[in-house]
Amino acid sequence: MEASSADTVRIVSRRMVRPSYGATPMPPSEDIHLTPWDLYGISVTYIQRGILLPKPPAGAGGETSLFNSLASSLARAGRYYHFAGRLALEEHGDGTVTILLRCTGEGAELVHAVAPGVAVADIVGSVYTPSSVVRAFFPLNWPNGVRGADAAMDSSLPVVWAQVTELADGVFIGMSMSHTVGDGTSFWDLLNACVLQHAVRRFELPPVREGFFTFSDSRARANDEMAGVAVAAISSLQTLLAHLWRAVSRARLLPPGQEASYALLIGCRGRLSGIPPGYVGNAIVFRVIKGCTVGEILDKGLGWTAWQLLNRAVASFDEAATREWLDRWAWEPTFLPPVSSHGGGARVTASSSRFDVFEQERSMSLEVWLAPEVLQRLVADHEFMDAVTVPPA
Repeated sequence: MEASSADTVRIVSRRMVRPSYGATPMPPSEDIHLTPWDLYGISVTYIQRGILLPKPPAGAGGETSLFNSLASSLARAGRYYHFAGRLALEEHGDGTVTILLRCTGEGAELVHAVAPGVAVADIVGSVYTPSSVVRAFFPLNWPNGVRGADAAMDSSLPVVWAQVTELADGVFIGMSMSHTVGDGTSFWDLLNACVLQHAVRRFELPPVREGFFTFSDSRARANDEMAGVAVAAISSLQTLLAHLWRAVSRARLLPPGQEASYALLIGCRGRLSGIPPGYVGNAIVFRVIKGCTVGEILDKGLGWTAWQLLNRAVASFDEAATREWLDRWAWEPTFLPPVSSHGGGARVTASSSRFDVFEQERSMSLEVWLAPEVLQRLVADHEFMDAVTVPPA
């Protein structure tokens, strides 16, 4: 199914959800100064994820009850107060500006929508994601997405949005959060605080055609290939990323001599001392793996690619260098580069399978967004698909 979103999803109501403290007075307004990690991501679009749930049983109040319950949970979420604020831009008249998270308690926007012509099978019945429909399941359905810089320039834009969409036989809950005020860990902490059911699927909003794949664990093969060479075990995630990198390079028909690179967003929680457990801002660094060709990652095998490039890149994380970058950022600011689904041999991976997604066992699933003809070649690649668990029709 690939219908127009205007034909399938209709907005029923909108509500601004403000923090609720019961008998406790609302905290005074405060300004939170953003870290270099936060400001580094101001150029990227909001984090957008969703969960697909079964239709509430008859007599349970239906989707309207779910919508009201989500509003109540969102208002009472323990650390939600900061996310109920707005980004603010202050000009100093000397060519410099300050961007703040202004905690005024203005709230997050919650949208109620219906899509009676869309069934759960339309979303999960194929490795291809029906992009135009799924895109309408999120409230920030702008053609080019919404970035932190947009929210800083327009103080009416909340930093958190959510949407409950009633389907023919299920419910989709989509949430969007500015990457300037939090990373994936913070996002899932908030969503866990609001929705306690088990997730069925997760979705993101790429600008091209998407596919959703669940993979078998190939780390034994990767470690066997590197037996006697690697000094540490290759993980399941590193194996999966290497498998994807090699397969996408084949699907793009890249020449063997072309440089191949892979960009990773590496989480600093657990790697950088001094980050408190309750910290809800960004804590990520951008690493680009270079120094090899397409021919090398294809010819030298899965184990070599996972070990030489991905395992060693993560292991090379340098706490001292990261602290130096944080200290230097205010004087030499840089920003995350835009992500392109076209171009050369570069790959980018973000959003870890290790995030606390509704306290489930960690799945080995990925969403892949590529040019349509490239994705078509990818699903026809036997080596790639041998590691994929295809969803039932």
